[in-house]
Amino acid sequence: MRMLWICALAGGLAGCAQLPSRTPVKPEGEACEALKGRQLAASAIALPTRGAVVDGAAWLPVPGSTVEYCRVQGRIDPVDPDAPPIRFELGLPSNWNGKSLHLGGGGYNGTVVAATGNVPAPPLNVPVPLARGYATFGSDSGHEAAPPYSDDPATRSLDGRFLQNDEALHNFAGDALKKTHDVATQLLTTYYGRAPVQRYFAGGSTGGREAFAVVQRWPDDYDGVISAYPAWNAATLDLAFGRIARALAQPGAYLDPAKQTLLYQAQIAACDANDGARDGLISRPDACRFTAKSLRCAKGRDLGDHCLSDAQIAAVSTMATPMRLHYPVASGETGYPGFNVLSGADLRGFLGWGSQAPTSPAQLGQPYLSQFWDHWVRFGVTRDPAFDSRKLDPERAGPEAGRISVLTALQDVNRTDLGRFAGRGGKLIVLHGAADALVSTRATIDYMERVRAGMGSAATDAFTRFYVIPGYGHVNGAFKASWDSLAALDRWVVDGVAPGAEVVADANAGTLGRTRPLCRYPAWPRYRSGDVNVAASFECVKD
Repeated sequence: MRMLWICALAGGLAGCAQLPSRTPVKPEGEACEALKGRQLAASAIALPTRGAVVDGAAWLPVPGSTVEYCRVQGRIDPVDPDAPPIRFELGLPSNWNGKSLHLGGGGYNGTVVAATGNVPAPPLNVPVPLARGYATFGSDSGHEAAPPYSDDPATRSLDGRFLQNDEALHNFAGDALKKTHDVATQLLTTYYGRAPVQRYFAGGSTGGREAFAVVQRWPDDYDGVISAYPAWNAATLDLAFGRIARALAQPGAYLDPAKQTLLYQAQIAACDANDGARDGLISRPDACRFTAKSLRCAKGRDLGDHCLSDAQIAAVSTMATPMRLHYPVASGETGYPGFNVLSGADLRGFLGWGSQAPTSPAQLGQPYLSQFWDHWVRFGVTRDPAFDSRKLDPERAGPEAGRISVLTALQDVNRTDLGRFAGRGGKLIVLHGAADALVSTRATIDYMERVRAGMGSAATDAFTRFYVIPGYGHVNGAFKASWDSLAALDRWVVDGVAPGAEVVADANAGTLGRTRPLCRYPAWPRYRSGDVNVAASFECVKD
């Protein structure tokens, strides 16, 4: 027998009475549409706002499934009338499993995360979480990307002009997560008549940073979290971007797409077989001894696409080596580790070095990292759109050091005492590709090792799983990871069954379905014998 909950709403759920019922009061579609125009008072949201309103609600099919859902779209109004609202979307499925999933964004966000979205590294041939019964929600983090960035879905996450407004900046740094959570949870509780039993979060890149933010700042709000390739120390990463962008902007230093391919293929040829198999993947980057100098042109001159000049080798070395800050910042970070660009990371494509050298103001087509840095400096640090970002030395920031320090306090999500989250039974799954050229794998290793050092190995192992996946880059890569992390997380939270001998699949068209063991860091997959495309042919080792 179904239970009908009659609830009184007064800026939130004031109380409920439980009554038996064999049928809903209204058809689901009518109940969905009745949400349109619903308002939530500012007092119902933990952080300051002017309240929230549902702008639209429609009963729709979940694409590719037989499930239907209520698509709720709304906004959370800012305190500052000059700040943009937080726009959100909530999906309420007909087959609700009693659980919620908050989905994170990417880059500078600026686009509302769709309720039909998925977890990072989504599994093959498995419906999206909404179709699986999860009530899903996300937001634009408090601003919308504008032209020319909004004209192409691939570039919307590059628009950092919102950084000029303090409330928009704070929302992006994390506040929008709490505000969206509170609004979405109240709306779904009103709709279903009960609160979710389990509450999850999943995101990659900026969404991965957001995943760490909710664990650190609001540990009581979530039972399980998935963080992929997390840009957790976001402001410090921006400084690293600046160091690299300045190096690439030097005369003759930029590697055009042909030279980017040359560099990538050379490192694969040098280190691919280190794991026992030639499969196009470098499984243990720290054991790769390839150097860019092996591609040096005669006398260090640029003699064409078959070699690298001294200026180009210097630019690659800048990206491969750590950045050191020569001034203190409020977050306590002292630098940023290098990238695996000499041991498997692929610089080609939109998320790599693009097709043209950095300039300021940045232009579309330049390296993603240089565009990100340019907007952060002009709109976040100096708040002077005419400022030339190439003039700011991120390692010795001079008069801008104070403002940079303030931004690190907002954006570097680096607290390592996760005891509150763990003590409540919370579970954290972290994954990062070894071939990431946009967020350093080494940075995530650094953070997870800090957590282990602070909380102890036994306590850390009790609530975290950390995986480094060979060949996986930032979203894509030679191995495009595909794993049902949500099912693994749910089993761990609900049944107490921790992820064990997990297998990750490749979603690339040319190698679709090949598998590897998902090895817990610091283990990596070493080939034993058998079919190189089958996980069982590999073993996870630590030597």
